[in-house]
Amino acid sequence: MAESVILKNITKKYRMYETKGQQIADLIFPGKKGSSFNAIENITFSVEEGDVVGLVGINGSGKSTLSNIIGGLVPPTSGELIVNGEVNIIAIQSGLNNALTGAENIEFKCLLMGYSKEKIKEVMPEIIEFSELGDFIYQPVKQYSSGMKSKLGFAISVTANPDILVIDEALSVGDQTFTDKSLAKMLEYKKQGKTIFFVSHNLSQVRNFCTKIAWIEGGRLREFGPTNVVMRNYMAFLKDYNKLTPAKQKEFRDQLAKQRKHK
Repeated sequence: MAESVILKNITKKYRMYETKGQQIADLIFPGKKGSSFNAIENITFSVEEGDVVGLVGINGSGKSTLSNIIGGLVPPTSGELIVNGEVNIIAIQSGLNNALTGAENIEFKCLLMGYSKEKIKEVMPEIIEFSELGDFIYQPVKQYSSGMKSKLGFAISVTANPDILVIDEALSVGDQTFTDKSLAKMLEYKKQGKTIFFVSHNLSQVRNFCTKIAWIEGGRLREFGPTNVVMRNYMAFLKDYNKLTPAKQKEFRDQLAKQRKHK
């Protein structure tokens, strides 16, 4: 199998400030004020065609930052990302324009994907049908619930038929019927040998759907490998973590955050 996505020492840093004055001073004297926060740090692994990779970790671990980098929405601060194929990312908001209607968003996003007017006219009914939004497709997206936005974004992206698909919590909202239909579509892509990255707090979905797992903890890759191995270790970690009192859980998260912050 050919490698479809390769990550080499991927790091994403953000500058953090306690006051507006610090931010202004840092613009004049870079690095003198504020601090750096490593959202992710030195992430390295490679994925082959047909792999379905689950990104797991407790809240704030860096899963969404990593998925956004793989999806091309956010550039890494350092490291090398090699992507062999067209990528589409599906998140809850899915980059939709709230001022436009659902139908207008379909046209807009399809134009960005390079579709001709004729092609958009051809795929529009298919996207609308998959979204299950009915007449709401002609209403402004700002009136949509999170579940409706997710349905629309998912319907547009799967119709594009990309080589690599990044799904970030897009199936965590909405009704079970749509989730089941979306997972069936993902299984169809899986059989076609497409590469899929899957972020979800529904660990049964992750376990049943993914072939490999990347466990992110405190912005670093703690473990990467086959689903049965990594999920067993991650579930054991969660069992111990959930036994902690809320104060101890916060202490654990704060310690991880402290390791990621640099003056």
